[in-house]
Amino acid sequence: MHIGTARTALFNWLYARHTGGTYLLRIEDTDRERSTEAAVGVILEGLKWLGLEADAPPVFQHARADRHKAEVLRLLDEGRAYRCFMSVEELAAERERARAEGRTIRSPWRDRDAPVSSNDPFVVRFKGPLEGETVVDDLIKGTVTFANKELDDLVLLRTDGAPTYNLAVVVDDHDMAITHVIRGDDHLSNTARQTLIYQAMGYDLPAFGHLPMIHGEDGAKLSKRHGAQAVGEFADMGYLPEAMRNYLARLGWGHGDEELFTDSQAITWFDVKDCIRSPARLDWAKIAHVNNHYIRLADEGRLADLVTVAIAANGEAGGEDTRARLMATIPLVRDGAKTTLELAELCRFALLKRPLALTEKGLALLTQETRGRLARLAQSLVCADDWTVAGLTATLRAFAENENIGFGKFGPALRAVLAGVAPGPDLASALAALGKIESLARINDALSQSQ
Repeated sequence: MHIGTARTALFNWLYARHTGGTYLLRIEDTDRERSTEAAVGVILEGLKWLGLEADAPPVFQHARADRHKAEVLRLLDEGRAYRCFMSVEELAAERERARAEGRTIRSPWRDRDAPVSSNDPFVVRFKGPLEGETVVDDLIKGTVTFANKELDDLVLLRTDGAPTYNLAVVVDDHDMAITHVIRGDDHLSNTARQTLIYQAMGYDLPAFGHLPMIHGEDGAKLSKRHGAQAVGEFADMGYLPEAMRNYLARLGWGHGDEELFTDSQAITWFDVKDCIRSPARLDWAKIAHVNNHYIRLADEGRLADLVTVAIAANGEAGGEDTRARLMATIPLVRDGAKTTLELAELCRFALLKRPLALTEKGLALLTQETRGRLARLAQSLVCADDWTVAGLTATLRAFAENENIGFGKFGPALRAVLAGVAPGPDLASALAALGKIESLARINDALSQSQ
């Protein structure tokens, strides 16, 4: 489930919702070797995670093979298709000649009668026009014209009788009453060939819109060197599905200068005619910005579940009170997290088990003078009635003023005592997240350790 496929699904979903139509899913699995159960599962799981499940059960193309073959037999009867007995060697030789002469391949069987009782293997090819033009009125690219002489006679049935993709999609689009097809522009030449098959079969043509590809930040086509490509990888990296929907919608479409918007706003605004014609670029900084926005809006219980999964995936086991600690900590640290993995890291300090093992650097901060200050700070905290971030900020400031010192004289040591080596929020937030009992226990643990 490539990120480009995900965007295509999103645009079809948005357009169906915008127009009051139906958003349908077809698994195009005529290639049985590649279309494994696992591969199909990845597609369905990816769409489910994105929140783009279809309005009806998916149609599996291979299950409709008999229907596809029946339409090929009709084309044969009408002289719109022919049996081609070219061997593998003959086809390779014809390809070489066609390449050398700058033309498309043509089978000698196009205008030759097939043997009546031959047992030789054959394919069935579409008999396309040799003259004239095929025009695709694209919803995004405008009018695109193809010379028919440049369009080869597509194989409709393979030697084993299996239907090909280009045949199956035409029959399925017709039978599923598809009115609009939004897909990547790598299918544009297929659309020209499929248009001829639609016309030969007497079917109404759907409206087509072809989306430009998504490129990496360097302007090159997406590849593994650009980072995550599959939808599952984005999920594993800690991105939220609503953030991905928002971000992907902006890859090739937009509504003015709006960067952050809800699904309902996108549905109201979206029109396929507003998609841009040039390739979009994946921008990791922008993905992070959008994801941070949705982390700040997300339900805290849901975030706690995601953080728990991230912690478990990292091989760390939480305690019985893990969820309670996460629910107390997440509101105080979420603003600084660009992914749920970062959020898990920011929460880690609150899940550490006592006594915390201080590093050599942390122990070095606990000089005799600093120990005395932390002991006096602990007494101030014992007396603190307002254990909120605002109340604790006031307590820390009052303590610093009474000691006639700056935060730098005790802040680093207090941070080490509260969070160990884990990253933590500001001191007041760390104390608020840990709670009064745990905070004081961590300070006392540290003061009891020898230098």
